[in-house]
Amino acid sequence: MADISIIEKYFPNLSDEQKSQFSALDALYQDWNSKINVISRKDMDNFYEHHVLHSLGIAKFTEFADETEILDLGTGGGFPAIPLAIMFPNVTFHAIDGVGKKIKVLNAVAESIGLKNIRGEHLRAEDVKTKYDYVVSRAVMQMPDLVKLARPLLKPVASSALPVGVIALKGGDLTDELKSFGRNAMSESLTNYFEEEFFSTKSVVYVMK
Repeated sequence: MADISIIEKYFPNLSDEQKSQFSALDALYQDWNSKINVISRKDMDNFYEHHVLHSLGIAKFTEFADETEILDLGTGGGFPAIPLAIMFPNVTFHAIDGVGKKIKVLNAVAESIGLKNIRGEHLRAEDVKTKYDYVVSRAVMQMPDLVKLARPLLKPVASSALPVGVIALKGGDLTDELKSFGRNAMSESLTNYFEEEFFSTKSVVYVMK
């Protein structure tokens, strides 16, 4: 069992099942990464901090109500969708990516840990037919491009308290990226939630529909 103490440090109320699922991720991704490069090799040494906890910055930013439906756009090997699906077992996640082999990894990992509330699909955003409460993403593209893709995929009203919109994990200076959204956008540094140096340049960004 991998050491998930950094996850428990910030989320002390995990169930035994959640702890077991988080603990299993490291070995699964190590194994898949040896066959298909879904995470940079050097990053695997900091897997829980750089990938799992980073993804859970969204869980610190907002709570999702049961039965909320979320699309992870450009999920890669399953981030932020898989950590969020573990954290919110009664929320439904649809994770898409344009690279089929990465979706293969996501679905295999989800099956291995018994994660029933996530579905990975090799699909482009333009071909998605369903509507969601939120679109989430991790460092996939510039916010104006992401929001343009996401807007047609959002429901009129959300199932959770936070209004319908896009929630993204981003790095660096976001001033230019967000200026066109005015008051419809907010950015919060992940240092508000996590004390590790890695998060000093990382933010969670929310843009209301």
